[in-house]
Amino acid sequence: MAKVKTKRMGEILVEAGTVSDDQLQLALGEQKQTGEKLGMVLQRLGICTEREISQVLAGQAGVETIDLSQINIDRHAMDLIDSAFCEQRSLVAVAHQGSTLRVAMANPMDLETIDQIGRMTGNYIEVVHAPESEILDVLVRVFGNQNEAMSAIPALIEQAQSALASGVQLGEEDSPFIRLVNALIGLGISEGATDIHIEPEEKVLRCRYRIDGHLVQGAVLPGELQGIVITRVKILAEMNISESRVPQDGRMVFEAGRKHVDLRVSSFPTVHGETIVCRVLDKESLQVGLEKLGMPGVIYEPFRRDITRPNGIILVTGPTGSGKTTTLYSALTYLNRPDTKIITLEDPVEYELPVINQAQINVSKGFTFAKGLRAILRQDPDILLVGEIRDVETAQLAIRAALTGHLVFSTLHTNSAAGAIPRLLDMGIEPFLLSATLVSVLAQRLVRCICKECAGPAEPDPAELELLGLSTADLAGADLRAGKGCPLCRQTGYRGRMAVFEYLRVTGDIRRMIAEGRDAAEIERTARSTGQTTLCDDAMLRMRAGLTTTSEVLKVVS
Repeated sequence: MAKVKTKRMGEILVEAGTVSDDQLQLALGEQKQTGEKLGMVLQRLGICTEREISQVLAGQAGVETIDLSQINIDRHAMDLIDSAFCEQRSLVAVAHQGSTLRVAMANPMDLETIDQIGRMTGNYIEVVHAPESEILDVLVRVFGNQNEAMSAIPALIEQAQSALASGVQLGEEDSPFIRLVNALIGLGISEGATDIHIEPEEKVLRCRYRIDGHLVQGAVLPGELQGIVITRVKILAEMNISESRVPQDGRMVFEAGRKHVDLRVSSFPTVHGETIVCRVLDKESLQVGLEKLGMPGVIYEPFRRDITRPNGIILVTGPTGSGKTTTLYSALTYLNRPDTKIITLEDPVEYELPVINQAQINVSKGFTFAKGLRAILRQDPDILLVGEIRDVETAQLAIRAALTGHLVFSTLHTNSAAGAIPRLLDMGIEPFLLSATLVSVLAQRLVRCICKECAGPAEPDPAELELLGLSTADLAGADLRAGKGCPLCRQTGYRGRMAVFEYLRVTGDIRRMIAEGRDAAEIERTARSTGQTTLCDDAMLRMRAGLTTTSEVLKVVS
């Protein structure tokens, strides 16, 4: 009997048009050097995403692929299968109707597991496919309020107090102090926190988590545990535990279940002791990719075209925590090719990108943006990313780089896209140089998304409408919604965030206005007359579509 030739994954992806022959050869060469799975290499090189690979392979198996972020998952269905089993086999039940249980699996060809689920639940199993990372995210999110860390923290606090009283040392293996710190950090990660705050007060040590941009109260520990908890965090972050009078920075890799999460740690002396903030840098949750940013079409297409220009300056503006890093990394990933040299100067490097040369600013050693930028120009780059333009020297060097044939990306902290122009002029940049090099400015903010699990129709708040300058008649035909509150969104009615955008392209008229030194208001009026939408316009569109609320739109306006 003749053997059936099984196609390799690379061949399947090339036939589907997801990967080119040249890209496959590049990835295979990289795989030979690193020993990684081909799928991981393709993702690391930015050639294709996990979802693109999954869709092609699932199509070959004749199984539907679903996007778990876009569906309302039936919590009752999830409760039919043990959470530990789900995590072990990378699956999640998403719907239950009659005697049919719909299960999303990372490996839909695992017939043994499918049969086992059928026996466990007594249901007919309808299998669909979803990427493993999405399945794990759902399991962490849904079972987050039931996770081991939350239930264990009160007992661990008592154990830590007893151990402290009896003289147990921090360094002893499996000490309650180590387990307590792991639980505090692990809980923040499982809840999707971007920052974990450990704050000393006069009599207590308070833990808070920044989730969807808002601080949420966590555990409150007795004051006597302050020293040992903070010392443990500093040891993990490789910081100087004997120094508590000056700020310090550190970094650690934390194991959260099957995920390895980078934490950037900062200590700061206060009147009651050192406060610690851990910035969570979860590479698996970073949605890098232009198509994942959620830009409206009127912004996405011109932005995509502009970033492929051979030279010029493109700026991204917005406050800290508005998603500027994700946008810039998405642009660089889109442009990242073997024949293009990209170098970045960042403070700090938050995520490592394949093939791209990334450098971290170190002001204490004299390595500033300006000094780094001077050196970069001798490294024969095609594209530069300067993390932030903070002074006139950096701005002048960025303009010089653009004038000499480089494409330069950078950020500014301004309230609007047009506001970036007078900001640079105020720094001392000559108007004719800025008008000759500036390509465009993208401004962005983050607004909270309505929780899909508990969303329902809602009536607008008259006071909020008045602040927005709207009447009820202005919202005719809008699908206004609000979250009622559920365990998945911690009773807030919101879960997750999305970006809203404003894009200023430097047209001939605006270029002339920059050269003449016109103010931001005049430039913005001219841009709007040609159809530019503002941050408020984009936020309003998302509110009308039932994705966010009037109170979130007000945060963009104010």
